[in-house]
Amino acid sequence: MTLTNDILTIEVSPQGAEMQSLKRGGKEYLWSGDAAYWNRHAPILFPVVGKPYENTIRVDGKEYTMKQHGFARDSRFEAIDSNTLRMLDSDGHNNYPYDFDLKVQYSLRGTAVEIVWTVVNLDTREMHFQIGAHPGFMLPDYDVADSIHGYVRYLDGNGKQVSPIITSALEDGNRVPIAAPISISAEMPITADTFAHDALIFERGQVAEAVLCDKQGRAVLSVCCPQAEAFGIWAPYKEGCPFVCLEPWCGICDEKGFCGDIANRTYSHRLAPGENYRFTYTIKLL
Repeated sequence: MTLTNDILTIEVSPQGAEMQSLKRGGKEYLWSGDAAYWNRHAPILFPVVGKPYENTIRVDGKEYTMKQHGFARDSRFEAIDSNTLRMLDSDGHNNYPYDFDLKVQYSLRGTAVEIVWTVVNLDTREMHFQIGAHPGFMLPDYDVADSIHGYVRYLDGNGKQVSPIITSALEDGNRVPIAAPISISAEMPITADTFAHDALIFERGQVAEAVLCDKQGRAVLSVCCPQAEAFGIWAPYKEGCPFVCLEPWCGICDEKGFCGDIANRTYSHRLAPGENYRFTYTIKLL
C-alpha cells in the first residue's frame, strides 16, 4: 500500500501492517530494516507490549505462550480500503484466547502521518490486552566517529519540555526496580553508550511526545501520543547503529517474577464484548 500527498510518501506492507518507508522529497526518515541491526521498521505491538515474564500470559488460570511484543507484527493483514488494513485470522492464535478485530489506518496530514489502530472485542467475555508502537528513525547525518549522534527532546501532554524519571531497569526484558530514580535530561544526547543497558522506559504517562533532533539540536521529527502510559526509547547496542526508536505504549513489559492473570498486568486494558479501543499516534516531520 502506497499513500502520498504533495509532501510525503509512505509505504505499508501487508505483513504486520507495518510502515516500511516514510519519505519527504525523496529523503528517507524511517529505519531501513537492515537485519544487521534490526530487521523491522515500525511494528505494531499487540496484544502485549514488551516481554511477558517467562514468555507466558495467564487467562482464567490457564497459561499461554506469548512472545515479546505479541504476534500482530508477524501476522498478515488485508487492505479493506485505500488506507486501512485488517488482521486476518484473528481467532487463529492458540496463544491468545480471545476473538477480536484489529484494524490499522494510515492518514497523511501535511507533514504528518496519523496512525490509528482500532481493537474490537468480538468475544463473548471481557478481553484484556496492551498495544503500542515501535517506529525506528534514521539519525540525521549519522557518522560513527561523532561523540554525539543527535538528541531526544521530551514533552508532556501540555507541550512543555520535561526531564522524565526512570524508576526501573530491564533485566532479560523484564522490569526490575532501581534503588534510586534517575532523572533524564529534557534534551537527551544520543551516544554510542546510551542503550548499553537496553531501552530507557518512562512510566506513568510522563512523556506524550518525543522529538528527534540533529547534532546541532535542531528538531527533525517527533512522535506524539498523548494517551501513552509509557514511552520507550531504544536502539540495539551495536557499533555503528544509525537509528533510534521512539515508542509510545499503552502497555509495558512485565515486572520480573510477575505470574498473575493478564487482567492484572501493568497497564492492561479491558474491553467488554462488542466494545472497541482506539490507539492513535502521529509522526510529524518538522
